Amino acid sequence: MYLKSISLASVDEMDPREYPFSIPAIRSLTSLIFTSNVAFFVGENGSGKSTLLEAIAYQCGFNTAGGGRSNAYEVEASASALGGHLRLSWLPKITNGFFLRAETFYQFASHIDTMPDSLPYYGGRSLHQQSHGEAFLSLFANRFGGKAIYLLDEPEAALSPARQLALLRIMHDLEGEAQFIVATHSPILLGYPDAQIFDFDSLPVGEIRYEDTLHYVLTRRFLENKDKVLKELFADD
Repeated sequence: MYLKSISLASVDEMDPREYPFSIPAIRSLTSLIFTSNVAFFVGENGSGKSTLLEAIAYQCGFNTAGGGRSNAYEVEASASALGGHLRLSWLPKITNGFFLRAETFYQFASHIDTMPDSLPYYGGRSLHQQSHGEAFLSLFANRFGGKAIYLLDEPEAALSPARQLALLRIMHDLEGEAQFIVATHSPILLGYPDAQIFDFDSLPVGEIRYEDTLHYVLTRRFLENKDKVLKELFADD
């Protein structure tokens, strides 16, 4: 591990009525301590997991629209409102890595097209010439490697279940030198062995067992009792 912990600084400057401190998980955050090379942020939409991941990317010097330290391009509303309030503790500090932001990946791919010398790092051809899922895997398989920290915001957005398993294998192959922090809704990705899972639906944010995550519980219930679940879902009031 490289990033050991994160905490909030400038607590006195926080206005609980304003974003991002209006988010309960962010407002109640004291610190998170990483004890594994792979950590996941889970929680409902709007729970603050992507907001915190973006703030970590800001502190790492990565483009908060997506990319690494050398990817200079702009996307509207990609600035981190939380980044300046976050304190990171490193041992040792590293500067190599990447921030994947699924919602702005199209703009990132367009940015890479303006840098043809960079294409070998992304599979040798334009990311726009590949399907969304293929482009994601090209990024993971070709751009990732070495001593680095990788911040992934909902990487499953473009990946089939089989491609999610392929991502787990890539993470496993790199885990000896790389650190991963991933915001996700995927029960497949969350199954990575010995990973930490931080639950943003609990206050304050704390660790949770895989089998206790809502993602696992709901998915298992649906797969084991599909007809019953759908009957309850579609029942008239």
